[in-house]
Amino acid sequence: MPPPGTVPEQLLQLAPNVQHVVVVDASHSRVYVFEHQASGLQLIRSFYASVGRAGFDKQVEGDLRTPLGIYHITSRLDDQQVEELYGIGALPLNYPNEHDRRMGRTGSGIWLHGVPRVSYARSPYATEGCVALANDDMAYLMRELEPRRTPVIIAHEVKWVKPDALSAHRAEFREVLSRWTEARSHGDRAMLQALSTRDFQSDDGVRERPLKTLLGAGTPTPRNRRIDLKEVSIFRWKRGTEVTVVNFAEVVAGETRGVVKRQYWGKEQEAWKLFYEGVIG
Repeated sequence: MPPPGTVPEQLLQLAPNVQHVVVVDASHSRVYVFEHQASGLQLIRSFYASVGRAGFDKQVEGDLRTPLGIYHITSRLDDQQVEELYGIGALPLNYPNEHDRRMGRTGSGIWLHGVPRVSYARSPYATEGCVALANDDMAYLMRELEPRRTPVIIAHEVKWVKPDALSAHRAEFREVLSRWTEARSHGDRAMLQALSTRDFQSDDGVRERPLKTLLGAGTPTPRNRRIDLKEVSIFRWKRGTEVTVVNFAEVVAGETRGVVKRQYWGKEQEAWKLFYEGVIG
């Protein structure tokens, strides 16, 4: 069990409107559910789970492995929407995410789901890549977790740390995000380009657009209108390459609501570069 007062090393910052975090320790077949309370992140449930038949670190479709990374629940499927193999229901994840795609990983249909009603659980390595839990445990997750907002961290072996141990990484990335926000607010094309990779892509919910198209069409936000980032969550992933995933609401000055976005940043020669930004709500 995680030592009291610790969090997974991937979690740098959690927005106030995110109620739960799910952590899957693949090598130990465990799922941990944390609740975001006034005192911080608190472990409230722990479940046994089954993972991919061939283990984890999914690379290609059909390899029978469970992916490793930072994911989010996209929807909720009840028992009327799934086959008996998946028990009482499922919570699909956004695999492959933009980092997976950039790394050439393929496949789809990675879910948290239940098990056939004739059995209580499955052996530790028994799925085609999903994370399978006993139906009672799955019922709890389906009742408590909020789609589109709940992060799911799947790690080979979770490293638990005190939140203060992440302060340097948190401060480093907050400074990068602050520079990007300033550049976005003032339509600073040079700075936006300096903070982005050459293959940067933006998805506004209608179509994907490269950085040169965005910059060529005009400034990303109305000129001289300040933007603020609200409800910011920051997740750090380091396995081979180092990636930071950021969720936030982009609110233009004078408005009360904003577009909810997700960004993916990678490290290139010790500098953080934005390689994807997409609208999620």
